Amino acid sequence: MAQRLARIHGTEEDKVNCPFYFKIGACRHGDRCSRIHHRPAFSQTILIKNIYRNPIREAELKALATGNDTSMIGGVGMGSSAPATCIRVDEHKAQEDFLVFFEDMYEELAKFGKIECLCVCDNLGDHMIGHVYVKFEDEEEAADALNVMNGRHYDGRKMEVEFSPVTDFREARCRDFDEETCGRGGFCNFMHIKPVPMCLIGSLQEDCDYERMKEEEERRRERDREHRRKKRKHRDRDRGSGSGGGGGGGSSSKKRHRDRRSYSSSRSRSRSRDRSRSRSLSSGGRSPSPARSPGKP
Repeated sequence: MAQRLARIHGTEEDKVNCPFYFKIGACRHGDRCSRIHHRPAFSQTILIKNIYRNPIREAELKALATGNDTSMIGGVGMGSSAPATCIRVDEHKAQEDFLVFFEDMYEELAKFGKIECLCVCDNLGDHMIGHVYVKFEDEEEAADALNVMNGRHYDGRKMEVEFSPVTDFREARCRDFDEETCGRGGFCNFMHIKPVPMCLIGSLQEDCDYERMKEEEERRRERDREHRRKKRKHRDRDRGSGSGGGGGGGSSSKKRHRDRRSYSSSRSRSRSRDRSRSRSLSSGGRSPSPARSPGKP
């Protein structure tokens, strides 16, 4: 029984756990889903919800604001079967905006650790639109990124970050979209991951690795400087306690210095008296005998 439950976990046969949430970290039914969404307490992958501005959705919102018809909007992400429309999306500008967004996300998130995969969804469904999945090399790096990035703002939008159960994007992505044959368009329930040039990913990875090496070297130098400061402070403290015998070392040394000076001055005065006495004996011969007290023989 246990082996069967483990085998069907996260599959269509599992009637308890939601397979879509297990595979892609999102479900079109949301909290109304009849199956359980197991939200992981830790993971290598974090999900930043609805942070990417999809150009088709932005065109729809702009058309609604101006009172135009939004039932037929074509352009990027719709495929060759998209109908001709009164509103077009500039594919060149949309691609440039996406690459700028990708660079910003990669450079900011790479500060927390090495990124194994960064995926931006091109889906239009409300449960997946604008989602960004980031898989780190280590779970602690993902936890650091979640703690720092959650609640921050980017392009006027507040980031909502959570751990995601997705670790294998081969099972989460739509293979038909990669082959440009997906008939569901942007409302497919599997990930339509926007393609990114490999040369750009390699360049960003090299730059981020170099920046991390520089930061690590600076932290190492700072630790070495702090260690030398502490060592010098302890050495000065030991030297002061050894010469002064504690807190009164300075006053004791001054007192010993004054004692040495008074002792040397007294010795010099004694030597001078001895020399003067010897000169008087040599010049006058025998020194006069001391006077005797009267009444004594």
